Amino acid sequence: MAIAKAERLMNLALCLLGTRRPLTKRELRSSIEAYIEASSDDSFNRMFERDKDDLRELGLVIETVEGIEGDIGYLARRDSNRLPPITLDAEEAAALGLAAKIWQQARLAGAASGALQKLRAAGMPLAGDGADYDAGQPHSALEPRIPAHEAAFEPLMLACRDRRPVVFDYRKSNAAHPEQRQVEPWILECWRGHWYVAGWDRERKAERVFRLSRITGKVRSRQGAFTAAVPDHVTVRETVESWAGETATGTARIRLRAEHGYPLRARALTVRDLGDGWDELEIPNGHGLDAWLVEFGPDVVVLEPAELRAEVIDRLRAVAKG
Repeated sequence: MAIAKAERLMNLALCLLGTRRPLTKRELRSSIEAYIEASSDDSFNRMFERDKDDLRELGLVIETVEGIEGDIGYLARRDSNRLPPITLDAEEAAALGLAAKIWQQARLAGAASGALQKLRAAGMPLAGDGADYDAGQPHSALEPRIPAHEAAFEPLMLACRDRRPVVFDYRKSNAAHPEQRQVEPWILECWRGHWYVAGWDRERKAERVFRLSRITGKVRSRQGAFTAAVPDHVTVRETVESWAGETATGTARIRLRAEHGYPLRARALTVRDLGDGWDELEIPNGHGLDAWLVEFGPDVVVLEPAELRAEVIDRLRAVAKG
C-alpha cells in the first residue's frame, strides 16, 4: 500500500511539473491510473486532496489557478521547485557512497545506483564507487562496508519509514524455539557488523532492541497506528550498545584458551597467563555479555560472577537441545 501511494504521488508530481498550463481535476483524473480506478467522484476528490496536501508537505510548490471560465487548475512551476546547487564535502560524499552500498542486494539497488550516477554527472565525486572524492588524499586499501543480508532488513526499513506495526518470530540466543513479537519499529542501527531494530514491544509495553539475524520467517506488517509515542531523537546507538553488552555495569572473570578470543582480549582490563594453555581475563560486564560469550563455545569458561556463569550455561544447554 505504501509503495502504491508513493507511485501515485510521483505520478501527480510529474503531471503538475510537466504541464505549461494549469490542469483541472478532471484532466488529472483522466491522466493518472490510480485516479481513473477510483470508485466514485467523492473517492477521487478525497484521494486527490490528500495527495496534494502530502506533496506540499514534502516541499512541492503547487499553485491553484482560476481559469477564465471559473475552472480551478493546478500546476507546479519548475522555477519555483528547482533545488539549489548540491555541494558536499569529502565526509558527506563518503557517507553517501557508503549508504548506497547498503542497497546492493535490496530492492532499491537500482535507485541508489541511479542517484549516485546523477550526482556524479552533476560534477559531484563520491566515495566508495571508484571516484576520487578527495584528490589530495591517497586511497585506502580498506573500504568500509555495511552488510544488509538479513531478509528482515528491507521490510523493517519500510515499516520504520511508514510507521507501520510489524509481527515477527524472534529466537533469543538462549531459547530453543522462537516467540512471536509485536513491535512498533522506530529505527534500524548497524553495530559491529550486525543490524538491530529498536522499537516498542506491545506485549511487554517497553522499548526493546532486536537483532535481525535472530528473526525467523517473514516480517508481517499490521494495520493501525502506533500506540506508543516515537521519541523525537531515538538514541538507538546508545540503546544497542547497552543491549549488546557495550555499556559495562561491572566486571567479570573468565578463563580463555590461549591464542583464542581476540575480541575478548581487546576489551580485557587485565590478562594473566595461567601456564596450562589458558589465560585469565577480567573484562567489562554488561547486559548481553552472556550471549556474546556463548559465541566462543568451549574456548571460554566463566569464573564469576555466578549469575553470568549460570546465564552462559543456560544458553549453552539451550543450544545443545537444538
